[in-house]
Amino acid sequence: MAEVTISPSIATGCLFVLAAPSGTGKTSLVNALLDREPGIRLSVSYTTRPSRPNEQEGVHYHFIDDARFQALREAGEFLEDAHVYGHWYATSATWIKKQLEAGQDILLEIDWQGAMQVRSLFPDSVQIFVLPPSLTALRERLEKRGQDTPEVIARRLVSVQEEFRHYVDFDYVIINQTFGNAVDDLVAVVRAARLRAPRQRWRQARLLRELMTATGF
Repeated sequence: MAEVTISPSIATGCLFVLAAPSGTGKTSLVNALLDREPGIRLSVSYTTRPSRPNEQEGVHYHFIDDARFQALREAGEFLEDAHVYGHWYATSATWIKKQLEAGQDILLEIDWQGAMQVRSLFPDSVQIFVLPPSLTALRERLEKRGQDTPEVIARRLVSVQEEFRHYVDFDYVIINQTFGNAVDDLVAVVRAARLRAPRQRWRQARLLRELMTATGF
């Protein structure tokens, strides 16, 4: 895989990374955040898994076959990639780099493995991990959505505790017990990250210049 580099000195947009095990409500949180904070754009990942009912090409994922995925991977197109439950997932490095350099805030909805790859390439990214309130609640959510067989759900619950252990690698941890509160927490993280001094130095460059050079008072 070709190496991808992103220079923090020219990436003026915020890169938000949201990771969580399947069934924790990650996608619902993402949709609620985008409604509340329209200045963020969601990165559309590539995947080799088949599309699910109501999923649209280019909206939910870019659905491609294994051969195309590996060709793009070898060409260095991906910022990160991961093999999860028998399928590949990846994020376009070219698109992310261009958006961040233009000052656009970007949100990645990926798993913890992909989040760690993003961290190594873009250490200034804001990394958020979502946890369920309990394993019982997680099992109920997986069963209720009706997307997986009982056997698949059982495998997910066996492996999910290993995923939970990686919360320590993230900047923020949100417990999705009450959805409204979890959305508020996520919005608070985004707004705080945007107000950090290095970001404001770029976003408010004209105002800061005026404030520090004004005379006649």
